[in-house]
Amino acid sequence: VPSKTYDTGAYHEPGAIGILFKIVHAFLYLVQPNSFPQGKQINYFCLKYRFVIDAIYYEIGFIVSAALGLLFILLLPLVGLCFCMCRCCDNCGGEMHQRQKKNADCQRSCFATFLFVASLIIRQVVGVLCAYAANQHLTNQVRGAKKLVNSNFKDLKIFLNDTPAQIDYLVSQYNTTKDKALSDLNSCFLTKAFFKKFHILAAIRETKEALENVSVSVEVLQEGTERLHSNLTDVKMHLSNTLSDSACNAAQAASTCNIIRNSLSQLSINANFSGLPGVSSQLAKVNDVLKIDLSSLVQKVHIKSVLESIGSNITTFTKMLPVQKIVADLMVYLAQSEAYVQDYFPVVEQYDFYRWLGCLILCCMVVLILVFYYLGLLCGTCGYDKHASPTTRGCISNTGGNFLMAGVGFSFLFSWVLMIVVVLTFVTGGNVEKLVCEPFEDKNLFKVLDTPYLLNKHWKNYLAGIIFKNPNVDLTFEKVYSDCKENKGIYTSLHLEHLFNINELLNISMYTEDVALRIEHIQINLSKIILLDEIGKENLLNFSSSGIDGIDFSAYLTEINKSVTKVDLLSFANDLEARADQLPKGALENALKGHANNIRMIHNQQVVPLEQAMSTLNQSIRLLKRTSSELMVKVKNVISAVNAAQNLINNNASQVIVQETKEYMDTIIGYFEQYIEWVKESIAMEVAACKPIANVIDTAVDIFLCSYIADSVNTFWFGLGGSSMFLIPAIIFAVKLSKYYRRMDTEDVYDDTENGNNGYHKEHLYGIHNPVFT
Repeated sequence: VPSKTYDTGAYHEPGAIGILFKIVHAFLYLVQPNSFPQGKQINYFCLKYRFVIDAIYYEIGFIVSAALGLLFILLLPLVGLCFCMCRCCDNCGGEMHQRQKKNADCQRSCFATFLFVASLIIRQVVGVLCAYAANQHLTNQVRGAKKLVNSNFKDLKIFLNDTPAQIDYLVSQYNTTKDKALSDLNSCFLTKAFFKKFHILAAIRETKEALENVSVSVEVLQEGTERLHSNLTDVKMHLSNTLSDSACNAAQAASTCNIIRNSLSQLSINANFSGLPGVSSQLAKVNDVLKIDLSSLVQKVHIKSVLESIGSNITTFTKMLPVQKIVADLMVYLAQSEAYVQDYFPVVEQYDFYRWLGCLILCCMVVLILVFYYLGLLCGTCGYDKHASPTTRGCISNTGGNFLMAGVGFSFLFSWVLMIVVVLTFVTGGNVEKLVCEPFEDKNLFKVLDTPYLLNKHWKNYLAGIIFKNPNVDLTFEKVYSDCKENKGIYTSLHLEHLFNINELLNISMYTEDVALRIEHIQINLSKIILLDEIGKENLLNFSSSGIDGIDFSAYLTEINKSVTKVDLLSFANDLEARADQLPKGALENALKGHANNIRMIHNQQVVPLEQAMSTLNQSIRLLKRTSSELMVKVKNVISAVNAAQNLINNNASQVIVQETKEYMDTIIGYFEQYIEWVKESIAMEVAACKPIANVIDTAVDIFLCSYIADSVNTFWFGLGGSSMFLIPAIIFAVKLSKYYRRMDTEDVYDDTENGNNGYHKEHLYGIHNPVFT
């Protein structure tokens, strides 16, 4: 069955970002390792009012994670507010006083290292780059989705337009089967019934073909030999002129020229076909004999009407199928859907731009915090002077500490906003992945949809209830999708035998009974049929005396056994070229080589075709010679067989025809059984192959929803959530580190104990408030 090629490849390869997708899938498995609930369990829980409890158990990972996220959203702003108020009261590190410790340099280095590592993780490993890549990937896929959508619409149009043509093709192939059956009736049935002994018919046809071959071959040979004789004469003349050149009189060339001159007589034809007698009179007599028409008798048997009735029944069956109406309705719906998608696709792109911009702003919030942290690290590290006291630190170092505290402030301001987005996208995207995408991939989603009485408490099979209004038909979403995925016909996929059963409508047994019944009641009157009248018998006798035995076969065979030319032209040309090489270099040598090449060309273009014609003539003459030896006996046998057949026709022809028809009926019926089985198989497996429907489902769920949206959204919250979580240690390390970079108002100063001091300078000596002595 002819079918078109579909363009849509329902497969998406994400590229390098696919590594991030796999990491997110692994994380979601840690969050939600429970297997997807089966349909029977879901239905049971619904009936027993335990659905909520089991849903909580299934979603426990998401619930705990979301609760932690909500706790983060509530506590972090509150902690930030308390931290700010605490510092305003010169507590929580707000006092601009730093106590000197012996391991201060080690602590500063550790805090700087930890902050840098935390910032690096936020920025690269699970942070901004991951979120930005996911955000950009979703936008790129949305922009390229239009091509995939158009490809699906194109395939659906091809699917709808091609289906009626495929059905018409199935119907048209019936004529091939019918013609084969009638041909066999013509060529086999009549011969079997009446002309079992008419082997002479084959002999007559062979004789005709042989005579035609003889006539054509002789004509070709006569014309060819005349042309060859003319060309060889020209070659001899030109060679003789060349040998008359003065160069041949030289001592070195004289002997060679004489040898060549003496061999010129060999360049002439050997066989003479002009005197062979023609066979046109014998051919005309054979053609007269073959004018007897024996094939028209087949129309006397009424099998043809039975075959026509089978064809009309098949045509009626195809008209019973509401294919054109269904296709027309679906084409209208498809056109409306395509127009709707085309109209709203720019709106989708516009809203996707707003989404992309919003996600970019969220990424920029994190980037702003990172900028303050990196500037703080850079300025603090570059401007730090270990010989300077906390109260005398430089401006660059102090600026670095301020940058760090600015980063801390923005962390408290932005982190709860980031976490709100993370929680919402996590709950939505994670559940789409676990409840839709993964079950769709392993087909558990279809098993849930196929759960009895789930979608409709009164229907066992929901899809069967929608299509057939009979929910007891075993038609499931999973089976339909799998069959369409394998590109099976829609008749098999949707079990359309419940609407119109082709096994009943195309039951060959009722046609077999009809044929047998008609054969039983055949009434044939062949009394007026004359197989071979007196003129026909006279023609056969004329054929036996057509003169074929009088053909002079010996004359033909004598000329055929001769070679076309007296000498092999190729050998003569090679010998001529070899003798030319013996001559001195010059014009004479070149002229002789040119004549040699001319002789070779004559051999290839004229002698070779003549040899082929002689071979054909040889076969035909020998066939005619064999035929003529037993021609009279065969003709007499034929006339006797015709007389016996005529007697059979006049007396009991109807019984013989019925008997022979019954014997041949199984063969005729076998053709139609094969055709009917082919039609059934084609309708079930090839007509309206529903691969485009599976492609639409794969495109909508697997590609658009899962690969484009869910994977990108999940990767976005994974990156943004990781960044938000690592803001907490970054806040701690930044607060601790800023103390070592900012300029303090007071400090602890140590004296050398060897000078007798107690380790502290007096406050009146330096004008510095010392809380130890107050």
